[in-house]
Amino acid sequence: VVAKTFFDVIEKTARDPSAFYAAQTNLAAEFGKLLQATADKLAGETVAPVVAPEPGDRRFRDPAWETDAFYDFLKQAYLIVSRWADAAVAQTPGLEPATRRRASFYLRQYLDAASPLNFPGTNPEALREAAETGGESLLRGFGMMLDDIERGGGELKIRTVAEGAFELGRNVAATPGKVVMRTPLAELIQYEPTTDVVGKRPSLIAPPWINKFYVLDMRPKNSLVKWLTDQGRTVFIISWVNPDGRLRDMDFEDYLEHGPLAALDAMRQATGEAEADVIGYCLGGTLIASTLAWLAARDDHRVKTATFVTTMLDFSDPGELGVFIDEDQIQILEDHMARRGYMDGRHMARVFSLMRDRDLIWSFYVNNYLLGRDPAPFDLLYWNDDSTRMPQMMQKFYL
Repeated sequence: VVAKTFFDVIEKTARDPSAFYAAQTNLAAEFGKLLQATADKLAGETVAPVVAPEPGDRRFRDPAWETDAFYDFLKQAYLIVSRWADAAVAQTPGLEPATRRRASFYLRQYLDAASPLNFPGTNPEALREAAETGGESLLRGFGMMLDDIERGGGELKIRTVAEGAFELGRNVAATPGKVVMRTPLAELIQYEPTTDVVGKRPSLIAPPWINKFYVLDMRPKNSLVKWLTDQGRTVFIISWVNPDGRLRDMDFEDYLEHGPLAALDAMRQATGEAEADVIGYCLGGTLIASTLAWLAARDDHRVKTATFVTTMLDFSDPGELGVFIDEDQIQILEDHMARRGYMDGRHMARVFSLMRDRDLIWSFYVNNYLLGRDPAPFDLLYWNDDSTRMPQMMQKFYL
């Protein structure tokens, strides 16, 4: 798919190279300015940068990228080339919008991988750390890389959170609860309020089923579940099964039936209350929206309020996720799922990591392997790494 995309870019450029020539001319002019600015800086003059990182680009935070003429030149040269390449794709005439978006996305992966920060010889912080530790930081980082390859079964599975920092039931997912319902696809966990005065309507949380249920019950200090129970609310969370090949034929309607619909019935039985508030997170929010439509079609008004968190409801433009959705890639994925009956959670995790590769891949690559440091204990990334599988029919329907 990547090769096909760039072949299309090259073909369109060959047919009308005017935009490419203009980009080349601009590239040469920018490098001319950079060479002059570097010469002036070496001569002791104070000069403004020719190009600066975009707001929010936190890669070049080390002071050496500003104060050292060599690293400043390296940083600006990298940024100039990156923007030239990006502009060349953006201005290629005749590209289909989907192809242009894929080409820009794939190009960003290459450019981010080629950043001078990702190489020990061109990363000033890594060089300082190696000098101060007598090379021990690089040895430690190499050992961590070998461990991650072994942990990934031959693939590099970069750890994003300190090992042993979290334990389910101890410092994440620690709010006391009990299972009050079980279906072929889910369990329903009930959390009792901690107050004397109790709210009348219970709350139902539907999380995504590409990760575990506790995204809204992290550490006590940032657990929505604990906060709600401390406000006197009775809370229910759907905990989805981690499917294997036996559930290959479960689709979206099955998740609706065995998830929110079954949960609402169980909540009424557990509390005696017919009405409820619902919260949908990510894919769970998409399911909740469909549940509301299903209930409305039957003149069922038991849900009084609905809250959506990071939920996609309009699928006309899925954003960068659309890069991974075309006939060729879906066929590859369907062939993979047909053999197992499910999509391995690692594939979905890899997709989301690529969409935020600087934060979820390269920052940890530098921290772990070049600096030899353990990643920070971040509960959200611990949850993010706790991925689950998707049944074949459900994933095919969703895509």
